[in-house]
Amino acid sequence: MSRVAVVTGGDRGIGRACVEALAADGWRVVFTCRERIDLAEALCASLRERGLDVHWMRCDVADAEDVRQIFAEIERTHHRVDALVCNAGVALLRLFQDTDEADWNRLLQVNLLGAVRCDRAVLPGMISRREGAIVHIASMWGEVGASCETAYSAVKAALIGLTKALAKEVGPSGVRVNCVSPGLVRTDMNASLDAETLDAIAEDTPLGRQGETADIAGAVRFLLSKEASFITGQVLGVSGGLVI
Repeated sequence: MSRVAVVTGGDRGIGRACVEALAADGWRVVFTCRERIDLAEALCASLRERGLDVHWMRCDVADAEDVRQIFAEIERTHHRVDALVCNAGVALLRLFQDTDEADWNRLLQVNLLGAVRCDRAVLPGMISRREGAIVHIASMWGEVGASCETAYSAVKAALIGLTKALAKEVGPSGVRVNCVSPGLVRTDMNASLDAETLDAIAEDTPLGRQGETADIAGAVRFLLSKEASFITGQVLGVSGGLVI
């Protein structure tokens, strides 16, 4: 039976790279997409042409009922979820004093509670089978904080805390929970940053460049592999050595 991996927000950026990497490793991959249906369909078509087992479903992780229905359908269709990558997320570049409650709620609903909803959906099956792996995509800003990204940093810090606590809770049931903490990665999410800012951050990075989505996908691929079978509750920084 094929191993089944679910990747949220898999239509572009880091999520897309994770879908491609896991499918290439032989996983049956189901990824979610909230609005860019064109990208989801194109990705599925291109990977299926290569003989890879990839499917997509429309889902907004900020909607609890949406998540419940999607994972129920995945269980009906694919019968199990062996791995979950909670990647769906939104960013916010704004001064703390200009960040209102609606902004905070949006970040919480997608970046933190979205992961909580998905974790809750897959854990019963993983626990009953006494195996499974979850990877949360956080951010280095959740570890060190970022000026003008206070809300984003705080919510990603909470996601890291969720990772560490949940790993202790479900570890005795054979389920691993880890976190990947990217630095500056070349994605649409960072497209709002000007070239001067991007160059300055790359210059401050010991490896001297921006990260690529494949760099993050490689870390996810490892944490879901048998080679990481004794790793849980960890935050794997993929930042080129950048420390701010």
